[in-house]
Amino acid sequence: MAIEVDLSGSVVLVTGGVRGVGAGISRVFLDAGATVVTCARRPADAPVESSGRTAEYLPCDVRDGDAVTALVDAIVARYGRLDHVVNNAGGAPFAPAATASKNFHSKIVDLNLLAPLLVSQAANAVMQKQAEGGSIVMVSSVSGHRPSPGSAAYGAAKAGIDSLVSSLAIEWAPKVRINSVIVGMVHTESSHLHYGDQAGIDAVGATVPLGRLATPEEIGRCALFLASPLASYVTGGTLLAHGGGERPAFLDAATVNEPTAAQR
Repeated sequence: MAIEVDLSGSVVLVTGGVRGVGAGISRVFLDAGATVVTCARRPADAPVESSGRTAEYLPCDVRDGDAVTALVDAIVARYGRLDHVVNNAGGAPFAPAATASKNFHSKIVDLNLLAPLLVSQAANAVMQKQAEGGSIVMVSSVSGHRPSPGSAAYGAAKAGIDSLVSSLAIEWAPKVRINSVIVGMVHTESSHLHYGDQAGIDAVGATVPLGRLATPEEIGRCALFLASPLASYVTGGTLLAHGGGERPAFLDAATVNEPTAAQR
C-alpha cells in the first residue's frame, strides 16, 4: 500500500513562505492538500501556487510580538484552527563579526531565534486547546553546527533554535510536537547573491557529496514529513537535509595515497 501525506482540512502557517525556501515549503504543503497561510513583511511578486491552489498571504514582521499575536488570531478567526507552523523566516547578510555593530547582531538574533520563539508561543497557545494538538517545524541551518564565518551571529542563533526545540518539545508535550530541519545549501532565486553565476553555483554544488544544491521543494518535503502523522512519534528531533554535508578538507590535503617517487 502506498504511503501518502494528506493534510486536507488542516491549516498551516509558513513564515517567510512567499519566496526562496519558504515558497518551496508552501508549495509542498499545498500539494498535500493543506490550507496554507504565508506571512512576510512584503508580498511576493506573484502568489505562491501549486496543484491548482494558492497560498494566502498576510503581512507580518515576526519580530514584533503584537503583530505575531494578531497574525495567529486572524488565522484562527478565519479558519477556526491552526494545525501546523513552519518557522522558516530568517537569514543574514555577510558581515565580519569583528566590525558588525551591536544593532546588527541584535537584529540577526531577533529574526533567527527570538522571532521563531514568538511565533511558536502564539501557535502553542492555540494548539494546546485543540483536541488534535498541533506541530511546529523550525527551519534550522548547518551554520549552527559548523563554523559560520561572515555570519557568526546567524550561526549562533540557529544553534539556539535546535536547543530551543529540545526544550519546547518537553514543555509542550503531549499536545504539540516540535522538530527542526537542519538545512544545507539550497538553490533559490537568490543563490547568485551568495555563490555568483551559474558556474559558481555549480562549483559550490560540486562540494556537496550528492553533487548539487537542494531544491526548495526538497526542504519542503522534509518539513512536511515532520509535520505529518508519519512523524507522530517524533518530537524534539532534528532532520539533516544537507546532501551529505561537506567533504573534510584534510582528505584533499593528505598525501598518504599519493604515489611515491619510485612509483611514478
